[in-house]
Amino acid sequence: MPHSEASPVVETAPTEREPGNPRIVPRSEHCISRSNIDSHALKVLYRLHKAGYQAYLVGGGVRDLLIGLQPKDFDVATDATPEEVRALFRNCRLIGRRFRLAHVVFGRKVVEVATFRANHGGEDDGAGEVHADGRILRDNVFGTIEDDAFRRDFTVNALYYDIGRFALVDYTGALEDIEARRLRLIGDPAVRYREDPVRMLRAARFAAKLGFEVDPASAEPMAELGPLLADVPPARLFEEVLKLFQSGHAVASLEQLRRHDLLQYLFPRADRALKSGDSGFEALLRCALANTDRRIAEDRPVTPAFVYAVFLWPHVRAVAAEQVEAGEPPVPAWQHAASEALDAQQAATALPKRFAGPAREIWTLQPKLERYTGKRARRLLGHPRLRAGWDFLCLRRDSGEDLDALCEQWRQWMEAEPERAAPSEAPAPRKRRRRRGGRRRRGGGGGNE
Repeated sequence: MPHSEASPVVETAPTEREPGNPRIVPRSEHCISRSNIDSHALKVLYRLHKAGYQAYLVGGGVRDLLIGLQPKDFDVATDATPEEVRALFRNCRLIGRRFRLAHVVFGRKVVEVATFRANHGGEDDGAGEVHADGRILRDNVFGTIEDDAFRRDFTVNALYYDIGRFALVDYTGALEDIEARRLRLIGDPAVRYREDPVRMLRAARFAAKLGFEVDPASAEPMAELGPLLADVPPARLFEEVLKLFQSGHAVASLEQLRRHDLLQYLFPRADRALKSGDSGFEALLRCALANTDRRIAEDRPVTPAFVYAVFLWPHVRAVAAEQVEAGEPPVPAWQHAASEALDAQQAATALPKRFAGPAREIWTLQPKLERYTGKRARRLLGHPRLRAGWDFLCLRRDSGEDLDALCEQWRQWMEAEPERAAPSEAPAPRKRRRRRGGRRRRGGGGGNE
């Protein structure tokens, strides 16, 4: 929280407050201004309040405003049911089965509205359902704001900004944790991780983003419960990888994952390489992630293909070397290695084909960039991934490989023929061929629409 005269003063020990006894911080004692809240979120809050419902800004948006960050999203919590929210907003759609939500849509902007949730006893009553191992399968048991606060994951995500009073409401000791720069789970950490093992990754991500330390009691169960991440769908873990490494704090995320020994569940071969003391790979990884953070800070594009190309590099490099030693020519050897690494990775975190293909090309370009000269090099200038492959080559140089002359030579070639060396990353749209003797079909035809 910014240190100013308007900042609240720490009054209590860093423990959850007694139920029914929230800390209320009036507008005169906190730094959140409506001028910093998205206008669409304010519109949703005001309409809910005017209709007689409770309406609060909640979670990360409140947390970030308090510590001086500009939130990307503003979420709303209310006692109105999803159906009641939809009745108030014509531009509303209901989503989700496991966790039913209302999305109020303003063009490309979406304000997420969640009804206050409560804990449930685990019975499969159609609204709430818990697996025998503790995982929450369905979470649509509605309750009060107090219920909602205590069922959230981390204290810093359980702060509420009341649009009726412009006050902060804190049931869990979140304000004290923010002052102490501490990330703490609400409730018994082991139980909360069993409910949703991804919370371990969220702990690493929030600690990295906010510069907080994970509370020792919240960190301690990770060593024992980390294997639960193996049961999380790989597609969901892919989304977590994007949040960890493509949100502007990739280097810090890596540090947190290694500190809590969680990287092994996302990138097993990379984790083994780091633990084995592969200093070259560690240097490459740090260079790549620092470069990703820098590009995001400069509002430049990044792609998961490049992140995965770096994390899977030890696997690809090792298999390619084995294939070459067995007599396979370099290019087929690297193609084989790329396929093997991508196939193995799917068991941990899924990688959609639209990213797997570019990652494969980045790898298979490496032996070509190292070996091609003359006419073969000139033909390679038209390759759609040449820039990405060259960037990867230069990262290898920056991490200690003797590739400086090679990187400089390719830079000169690309600058000499820029129209060939910098084609669009996006393929040109294919023209749809007309059917002979008939009219073009309208809509609903293509799987890529």
